[in-house]
Amino acid sequence: MLATLGFATIAVFLLLTMTKRVSVLVALVLVPVVAALVGGHAGELGDLVLDGLTTVAPTGVMIAFAVLYFSLMVDAGLVDPLIRAILRFAQGDPLRITVGTAVLTMCVALDGDGASTFLITVSALLPVYQRLGMSPLVLSGVVCLGAGVMNIVPWGGPTVRAMAALDLESSDLFTPVLPAMVMGICWVLVASWLIGRRERRRIAALGPGELPVEPGESAGEPAVVGEGPGTLRLPEPSTPRWLTAVNLVLTVTLLMALIAEVMPLPVLFVLGFTVALVFNHPTWERQQELLERHGKNVVLVTTMIFAAGVLTGILTGTGMIDEMARALVDAIPGALSDRLPVLVAVTGMPLSLVFTPDAYYFGVLPVLAETAAGSGGDPAEVGRAALLGQMTTGFPLSPLTASTFILVGMSGVSLGEHQRFIFRWAFATTLVMTAGALLTGAFAL
Repeated sequence: MLATLGFATIAVFLLLTMTKRVSVLVALVLVPVVAALVGGHAGELGDLVLDGLTTVAPTGVMIAFAVLYFSLMVDAGLVDPLIRAILRFAQGDPLRITVGTAVLTMCVALDGDGASTFLITVSALLPVYQRLGMSPLVLSGVVCLGAGVMNIVPWGGPTVRAMAALDLESSDLFTPVLPAMVMGICWVLVASWLIGRRERRRIAALGPGELPVEPGESAGEPAVVGEGPGTLRLPEPSTPRWLTAVNLVLTVTLLMALIAEVMPLPVLFVLGFTVALVFNHPTWERQQELLERHGKNVVLVTTMIFAAGVLTGILTGTGMIDEMARALVDAIPGALSDRLPVLVAVTGMPLSLVFTPDAYYFGVLPVLAETAAGSGGDPAEVGRAALLGQMTTGFPLSPLTASTFILVGMSGVSLGEHQRFIFRWAFATTLVMTAGALLTGAFAL
């Protein structure tokens, strides 16, 4: 009963959001609440929702101040040199911009944290996309591909969970799939090239009046430079050099502190934003102006995160997640037990839309590994297979991870549009890495 109700809840949520019947915020709250009432948990509803909100509260605080921090830095022109470098490399070519997006994302994603990856890359690249008239879906999609494949790193959430759940070392799980991960990286570059080529054709088909115009420019004055369509001239930097140097030092220090985890991430962003605000906007009036200007973005992203806490709190607290895990394992035919690693690899990415990382890696994976061991297989192979899709290539599409809403919120796209646009490309990444794992012996067919 609970398993059926859980699967139905996820299915209804995806149906409503992907068809745009209701907003994601409404679906995140009302669909699980109705499911809890149907399941007879009305008396526990308050505690379930509160537990979920408490779980995501640190993430919500972190995102609120992170959005403010990077918005401040964008306003101060810190990313303008990066934008100029990308524009020089791209020469107005959307294809080059798209490939550059993938490369930058995979470099930033080495820290293993999806939230910070999305915050940094989208903040840096969204102005480029807007100036060139490129679709924000291309930005969110390519960032999704790059961050997904890099989430396999040993310090990333999925690999850490898999090592803990199966009591294995990084050499047992990550090292054997490293060649497959490299193949996945190559595929992401190929996919971004294909997506960029399609975007280049779309923009080339636009008339001159349909290209974006910079604020303060008239439509009759040419604003393009370079050779490609829509390559716009950036304004000269107005921030004093000493302040730019201070901002750069602050940002590098913050990133190093994030990677080293010297303090909890929310604390780092609260402190970082406050210090940056004092340097860049020393007066009360200017501070209030910045908060008012970017307050809308903060509300849009954080409300989604807290709404996602309602969904995960109810699914977890009612036991739906646990029952869904058991039902999934029971549904595996005995004839497929010998091919369990391949089955786990192929289904891992789509199941990221259904299971939270904790639910899958601590609930489903140990049962699957034990099933493999019972049929003479290697439990480590099942763990390696899970890393090729479950909350790696799948996490930037999942409504069950808060960072997904950072990506779509900052890119200015809806979750349903994002999922429809990039799902097949992300799933293809898993298939490429699965083939690579089979070829290199990470697991057997």
